[in-house]
Amino acid sequence: MQVFEPPVTFSVIELNFAPMQLNELYQKAAAFGFLTVDEGVYLYHHAPLADLMFIADELRKKQVPHGKVTWQIDRNVNTTNVCIANCKFCNFYRIPGHPEAYITDMPVYRKKIEETLKYGGDQLLLQGGHHPELGLDFYVKTFRQIKEEFPMIKLHTLGPPEVAHITKLEKSRPDGKAVTHHEVLKALKEAGMDSLPGAGAEILIDRVRRLISKGKCGAQEWLDIMHEAHKLDITTSATMMFGHVETIRERFEHLVKIREVQSRKPEQAKGFLAFIPWTFQDVDTLLARIRGVQNLVTAGEYIRMIALSRIMLPNVKNIQASWLTVGKQTAQICLHAGANDFGSIMIEENVVSAAGAPHRFTYKSMQEAIREAGFEPQLRDQQYGWRELPVAIEEQLIDY
Repeated sequence: MQVFEPPVTFSVIELNFAPMQLNELYQKAAAFGFLTVDEGVYLYHHAPLADLMFIADELRKKQVPHGKVTWQIDRNVNTTNVCIANCKFCNFYRIPGHPEAYITDMPVYRKKIEETLKYGGDQLLLQGGHHPELGLDFYVKTFRQIKEEFPMIKLHTLGPPEVAHITKLEKSRPDGKAVTHHEVLKALKEAGMDSLPGAGAEILIDRVRRLISKGKCGAQEWLDIMHEAHKLDITTSATMMFGHVETIRERFEHLVKIREVQSRKPEQAKGFLAFIPWTFQDVDTLLARIRGVQNLVTAGEYIRMIALSRIMLPNVKNIQASWLTVGKQTAQICLHAGANDFGSIMIEENVVSAAGAPHRFTYKSMQEAIREAGFEPQLRDQQYGWRELPVAIEEQLIDY
């Protein structure tokens, strides 16, 4: 590990806690130590970006020693666009009864799965809204039918807020019983759920959630559902959407909460396979139009957060750069700042794109981007197992 020159000290008043020596924090991070929220905030404000990138890159080399950058081919298909959560950063949802409201049916799934296979994909990311009438039976039947017709397709499905919503619906039915998160997850897994995305995390602080996503589950319920998934050996991912109304400190509180849930997983469980931080997309959202909130995250700030994600989450192996929200060049630099995964080419994606994310990749341009950054691309599945690129694969030309 490189020895860094001692930094200048800062006043106690400036940060409201005793000034720290950067070298001490660097050494703690290099040893895979669990940095506190205060320590993470201090590094964010005072560590040179080059230092953070170096440390995160060294950690990445130890945690992912093969040195390749993984990527995936999948398709984001929405079960429904009907939602009563009223998130103020979402342009995708429609209220019940809206003329543009829909529920995806099996003929549409068939068409989209067949296209996904043609484009070399092996997975559907199935998510939707908090539909007030779609309970557990709907999702169980949907997952089972998809698996019966396409057993080779993996289902990366829903997210903690949707699991919370389904559980709430089941409890409220006249013939309902005391259904738990555990029972809902168990039924979904038996029906075909292969993994649970980290959707709806936003910032895991209730002050923030009340401002931007009041209709979703609270922070603790999100974390509890993930813990229940880990107990059922359902692999998951974790996310963070930042650059809106959160404070820097709340970002680090979010990271520590993710780390704590990972620390509690059963020994045999994989738990959180990956962490994906992405930036708020503000085009035409209520947050932007009504509250004047804009995404002011610079490329340097995003790279800093990627590096600090690797540093703050020593028990999460894979850190993914969100090319969808920050673009190709910034994401490429992130591969030298602790990230080891480039995510999916996303044959289809409707939610984040509706708020202004303009970036796109094909299977060819994804690999080219990784090589340009100085790494060897490696196609993977959701469990981070390596896949061979299908021999018969068509270029993605879909317009969605």
